[in-house]
This record gives sequence, structure tokens and C-alpha cells, in this order.
Amino acid sequence: MWSWVAHRVTGVLIFFFLFVHVLDTALVRVSPEAYDDVVATYKTPIVALLEYGLVAAILFHALNGLRVIAVDFWSKGPRYQKQMLWSVVGIWIVLMAGAVYPVLGHAYRVLFGE
Repeated sequence: MWSWVAHRVTGVLIFFFLFVHVLDTALVRVSPEAYDDVVATYKTPIVALLEYGLVAAILFHALNGLRVIAVDFWSKGPRYQKQMLWSVVGIWIVLMAGAVYPVLGHAYRVLFGE
């Protein structure tokens, strides 16, 4: 049940990110200075945490989507869906642990120095 909810919530979050991304990118045509100001705000530690959340949402949504495809199109999929879900969660945790430094490294250096 919770994977169903998480899959839809991450899909909605990704949609809203894409919507905001299209809007802020379109801002460059209206006012390059305003665009530069917006992009400058993206270099803050708080936005780095939001980026990490975006990575988490995209990774979970993608991995769980592959699981849903396997359940739907593999004849033994429904039988193994619980094991596949825990595999997805395990792979997601490992990948998220690996993404900590690349995504949050800049925020750490800004907050605590080199």
C-alpha cells in the first residue's frame, strides 16, 4: 500500500519540479538579470537539500516503476512483488547513500568551510 502512495507522491513532486524548472528557464527570455538572480538562489544549502530530495524522488519513482512493470508483465511478478519492493528499497538506500557527497558536498563546504 505505501509503495503505491509513495510512487504517486514522487510522481507529483517530479511533475511540480519540472513545472518550476520550465518556468525559471523561460525567465531567461523575459529578463536575463532576473534569471541570474533566481539561479543564484539555487546555490544555497537549503536548495541543496531540496535537490537531494529531488534525487530521492526520481530514484525511488524510477526503481519502483521498473518493479511495477515487472509485476505487470512478468508472469511470476505478482508472486515476487514483496521481494522486489524490498530490493527496490535496498537499492534506493545504497544509491542515496552514494549521492550524499555529490549532491550535498557543496552545501557542506558553504556551511562548514573546506
